[in-house]
Amino acid sequence: MSHHFHPTVLREYDIRGIVGETLFPADAEAIGRAFGTLVVRRGGTTVCVGYDGRLSSPDLEAALVSGLVSTGVTVRRLGRGPTPMLYFAAHTLGADGGIMVTGSHNPPNHNGFKMVLGGKPFFADQIQDLGRLNARGDLVAAPGGSVIDTPVREDYIRRLLADFEGGHPLSVVWDAGNGAAGEVMTALAGQLPGRHILLNAEIDGTFPAHHPDPTEPENLEQLIAAVAAEKADLGIAFDGDGDRIGVVDAKGHIWWGDQMMMLLAEDVLKTRPGAPILADVKASQSLFDHIAALGGQPVMCRTGHSLIKTRMVETGSPLAGEMSGHLFFADRYYGYDDALYAAVRFLSMVSRWPGQTLADRYDALPRLFNTPEIRITCPDERKFQVVSEVRERLAAAGARVSDVDGVRVSTDDGWWLLRASNTQAVLVARCESGSPDGLTRLKAVLADQLDRSDLRLP
Repeated sequence: MSHHFHPTVLREYDIRGIVGETLFPADAEAIGRAFGTLVVRRGGTTVCVGYDGRLSSPDLEAALVSGLVSTGVTVRRLGRGPTPMLYFAAHTLGADGGIMVTGSHNPPNHNGFKMVLGGKPFFADQIQDLGRLNARGDLVAAPGGSVIDTPVREDYIRRLLADFEGGHPLSVVWDAGNGAAGEVMTALAGQLPGRHILLNAEIDGTFPAHHPDPTEPENLEQLIAAVAAEKADLGIAFDGDGDRIGVVDAKGHIWWGDQMMMLLAEDVLKTRPGAPILADVKASQSLFDHIAALGGQPVMCRTGHSLIKTRMVETGSPLAGEMSGHLFFADRYYGYDDALYAAVRFLSMVSRWPGQTLADRYDALPRLFNTPEIRITCPDERKFQVVSEVRERLAAAGARVSDVDGVRVSTDDGWWLLRASNTQAVLVARCESGSPDGLTRLKAVLADQLDRSDLRLP
């Protein structure tokens, strides 16, 4: 039986589509059949399945489970919760694979799937394999498949709390954005010391309060206001499926991924001196400099949660992070991106500081001038070519360039980045300088390079 997916659905790090337009329950069933086929051919027998709080997730999950069962595997059905709970279950139950039905932080009518196979991220060519197996009808059909309801939420919450080593009690505002982290967040806050105020903790796939993406400042306005009104020490926000974190302090400053990493690197390197600490190519130079100053090894990585998890294993890194708020702890934890665990570690660290608040630490951060992520529309078939053209011109000019992921160019003013998005028809750019004038000059150089490839800064 062959099945063909909409061409936009099988992506680099996961599977994503618009429900009822590009993604249907039949696709979920086909993913189950192909993924189950891969598990069986590797000698595996069990797959964990979870789903998020989107309105379409229960139907997609049921179809996915049906497809998996048709290949003869045992499905451990976890029920609703955040993506890292699926990672936790697959890891601790020794499952051969795991699939999370989740639209992450995408609009309410979107949904998709994140996967692990044999304890490793499942991405890139492996995702394309699901399409190829279905197109050829090269699928295992076997009797004996079964479903075991396997609630793991209580075990997961216990594991999260196990690594809390607090000092003085904190006052914390939490915002789940009506996403899948809500129930776990509520349980965590109820068992941590201090005073806790919960926002948007009810799981609601219509996202009535705001969009569940903590990298967009407007989505943090409610949290910032609540922290001020409650005179809290800090606020913590989660994305729609609980694998990305946002943090704000008592003065309303937003802490971006690289700024959180500066503090967490200090904390981790105390017990893991000299360790490699990983961050993606979008992170501030001040983070890489800070890791080196602390005696750690700064490692710049390509952007993408699957790629970073893979590099962590290769380097033996205890900590990694992305600008987008994916934080990965292999120090005392399992090395995947878990925003709820990151929240526990972050609060644990802040509560142990003697006489110092998170807002105090913000004032001590390097004063840098940078752009947010600039997104330049560019057709998929052209975006990688543009980066190549820019790279060749920079090489000819003798520029200082890192080509870990796109081009990251260092000058006396600071640095600028241009890379092709793996998930959208856009180029992504970022500039950072120690002065406003330097930032203006960097943006002018970037604009000139885009102009030579017939593109414009928005």
